Amino acid sequence: MTAGDHQVLIQALDECGLEYEILSCDPELADTDIFCKHYGWALEDCANTILVKAKSQQERFVACVLLASTRLDVNKVVRKKLQVRRASFASGEETQRITGMTIGGVTPVGLPAGLPLWIDAQVMERPFIILGGASRSAKIKISPDLFHLTANSEIVEGLARPF
Repeated sequence: MTAGDHQVLIQALDECGLEYEILSCDPELADTDIFCKHYGWALEDCANTILVKAKSQQERFVACVLLASTRLDVNKVVRKKLQVRRASFASGEETQRITGMTIGGVTPVGLPAGLPLWIDAQVMERPFIILGGASRSAKIKISPDLFHLTANSEIVEGLARPF
């Protein structure tokens, strides 16, 4: 999927069979904290998709989904699950190269085949979540049941912790 390709996103969402809503967003307000404050959503309603890079001989990435009210446990849970000594957040350039999307708009819908997708278990407890919409100008409101239908998905207990 390329950044801003809403037709591909909509087709993928239609194919999943779940109800969803596309929320327009000013690209300047796409960062989750700013988005929530401006549009009146709670942080617990939003889920961020963050790309993490394993720092090892071979370049490896994993996409992680967590509630915006939590932080990713990169140094313990992610690193251990990747079986590496060091892991870090992917840079904006790496995120763009691997996902085709910019930070603030990364969505778990339509990620590249073979890219693992780990979802914090807390995400699955929400009645709905708001995700990036493949660009900084849209968000997706959908049931977390989406993750039972996406490729390479794994629900991970303790992937994220409260701030």
